[in-house]
Formats: sequence, structure tokens, C-alpha cells
Amino acid sequence: MSSESLQRVLPAPAVEAASKVYLEDLAKGIGAARTVDLTKLYGPSFVAPESQLTQQARALAPGLGSYQPFLQAAQTQVQQGPQAYQQYMSPYQQAVMDTTLREYDIQAQKGLPSLAAAAIQSGAYGGGREGVQRAEYQSTSDRNRAALQAQLLQQNFGQAQTLAQQNLLNQLQMAQAGPGFVAQQIAGLQTLGAGETSQQQALLEAQRQLAQQQAYQPLNVAERYGAGITPLIAGYPGRDIQTITPTPSPITNILGIGSTLAGIYNKLNYAQK
Repeated sequence: MSSESLQRVLPAPAVEAASKVYLEDLAKGIGAARTVDLTKLYGPSFVAPESQLTQQARALAPGLGSYQPFLQAAQTQVQQGPQAYQQYMSPYQQAVMDTTLREYDIQAQKGLPSLAAAAIQSGAYGGGREGVQRAEYQSTSDRNRAALQAQLLQQNFGQAQTLAQQNLLNQLQMAQAGPGFVAQQIAGLQTLGAGETSQQQALLEAQRQLAQQQAYQPLNVAERYGAGITPLIAGYPGRDIQTITPTPSPITNILGIGSTLAGIYNKLNYAQK
């Protein structure tokens, strides 16, 4: 019974050595990747904190309600109705009126002597005609005095009305302007804060990428190495041929010996005949 030989085509030594290095590096890279602490690559530690400028902007947020005191003052004035002007009347009104009217009375009294002189010249001094003239003069003077007093009151009233309306307008403008200024300041701080946060986030992201590259570097290098030698392994022709002759088993040896002895025995019997 004949034994059969097996032939195995082996890769070239250089390819076989490169494959061995690749498999060893790949195993090490996978082992290192399994033990990576992901908290050092991901998580809140790589999220930029809120900038101080943004915190300042948030602290100014209550200032957006600064309109309330001005709006309440305006509402109070509106609720006072027609009497709102009174608090804006000049505190010197009565003094001005008294001084003006007193001067008017002095000037009015200066006109009486001229009436007496005219009556004397006309020969009507002490008569009814002079009395009528004096009465008319006094009546006209009183009307003019009342008109002057009314004019002074009207001027003060008009001025108070103007001041009241102007104050109401000022309160409304302040109610609008105050929060507007605060909002502009908040917007400016938020813009600057966002820029700082973006810069800080970029730095943290760069650190995270560096840590990730360092953690997976053995595996990445092994993969790149394998990508380079895989086409080489697939396309490089084999050069070594190894012949393998199977080793006979004990049973096979016994059977072979038995066959040999049987053949010798048959030949001897044929010769004797």
C-alpha cells in the first residue's frame, strides 16, 4: 500500500514575516483599544464652560424690568386726571401776582390827579360829571386789573400743563429707554461671551482629538500597516513548496508486513509445484 505526499505552497519569507508583524501589532492595538477610558475622550469635560462675560450678561437681566418705576409714575399722573398740573404750578405764583397787581394799583392811582385837574379846568370839579368820570375810570381800572390777574393765572396754568405733559412723556421715554440700554449691553456681552466660549470649545475639541489619536494610535497604525501589506499578501507568488509525507500508523505497518509475507508464501508454493 503506497503512501501519498501532500504539497503546501508557502508565502515568500518577507511576506510571511510582514504578516506576522501585522497580526502581532493588530492584537496589541485591539487589546489597547479595549482598555481605553472613554471618559477621557468624551463627556462634559470637553464642553466649554460658560464665559464670565455671559455670566455678566445674565446678571444684568433684571435690568430689563427697569421700566416699571417710570411706567408706574406715568400711570399715577394719568390717574390724577385734570388735577395733574397742580403739582407743577409755580410756587412763586402768588408772590408774582401780588407784586404785579400792587404795581398796577400804584399806576392806576396816578391817573386820578389828572381827572381832578381836568374837572377843575372845566369847572366841573366836585360835581356829578367828575363823579361819573371817576366811576368810569375806576371801573375800567378794575376790569384791566382783573384781566391782568386772569392773564397771570392762565400763563401759570398753561406752563404747569406743559410741564405735566412733558413729565408724562419723559416717564414713558425712560420706560422705553432704560430696558433698551440694558438689552444692548446684554447683547454686547453675549456676543463677546459667545466668542470666548467658541474659542475655548475649539481648544477643548483639539485636546479631545489629540487624546483620541493617542488612545487609538496602536490600532490605527496596525490597520494602516495591514492595509499596506494586504495587497502584497494577495498578489505575491509563493516560492517555497513544502512536501509532507504522512507517517504510517502501526496498523498500516502491520497490514503492509502481512501483505509482503503473503506474497512470499504464494511464490514458494508455486515453485514446489
